[in-house]
Amino acid sequence: MLRLLLLRLLLLRLLQKLSPIIPVRRALIMALLVYSPLLFAAEATDDEGSLISLRKPAERIISLAPSLTELIFAAGAGDKLVGVVEYSDYPEAAKSIPIVGRHDLLDMERILELRPDLIVAWQTGNPRASVNRLRALGIAVYIAEPKSLESIPSHIERLSALSGSEDTANVVASTFRASLRSLSNEYRNKAPVSTFYQVWDVPLISAGGNELINDIIELCGGVNIFADINLVAPKVSVEAVLVRNPEAIVASGMDIERPEWLDDWKRWSSLAAVAEDNLFFVPPDLLQRHTPRALQGARMMCEQLDQARANLKI
Repeated sequence: MLRLLLLRLLLLRLLQKLSPIIPVRRALIMALLVYSPLLFAAEATDDEGSLISLRKPAERIISLAPSLTELIFAAGAGDKLVGVVEYSDYPEAAKSIPIVGRHDLLDMERILELRPDLIVAWQTGNPRASVNRLRALGIAVYIAEPKSLESIPSHIERLSALSGSEDTANVVASTFRASLRSLSNEYRNKAPVSTFYQVWDVPLISAGGNELINDIIELCGGVNIFADINLVAPKVSVEAVLVRNPEAIVASGMDIERPEWLDDWKRWSSLAAVAEDNLFFVPPDLLQRHTPRALQGARMMCEQLDQARANLKI
């Protein structure tokens, strides 16, 4: 709403400068001043560059990814969620919201039954055909794909603009940015540690250079050994890991328990990470979900890479 008021003031100044001899233009501008705030009360640009405009702040929101559910709660709009996908389990209140399918298999009939006025979709995780169909049906769809830590508070602010919860979101976003600056100042310029981040074992999946985990590794002063791969969650080979010889291996897995397959690397005693006992674990929800909790995961990884530096004596 503040943006609309500022726009109105700017247009008023423009109107004052116009010559009285052009009454048609004056009338058009006056109409814009009077009616534009009524046309769109909530606006934000998504990650595809689309401007999402709503006549009033969203009251019935559906999230199509667990991480997006968390972001909506962080933006202060959790009470407006009427539908989420499976595994939307944080915060606790998310568990009681109706399920509309999996992120990769949406129940379109259920979504329409819930009459959403805003859908928040995952750019690389949701079926594009389903997203396009929702748009064709006239539903506003905000596309999100946070690829850096700094993009997380930006999405919180944009989602709050669409839901009218700016007061809550501004505090959350400001706190996040302050914590991020603190972590960056503490770790980013430390001695580099070549790092292999392992998402899964079979197939062997890592993190490419254009995603959140790469940003976290760099924040901690690490160097992602697969940063040259411009893909999200690329499949890699054991041979490629051995050739790049990481000084630290950080794994995630499926839940809060350290995956047993992390120790499979001990078969390769020539690996620097194995020789120096730099095999680490961070719960996946703290690194693979693009939410404020990513700062917790980042803190854990930074401390682990610091331990790696001590072991490597660098």
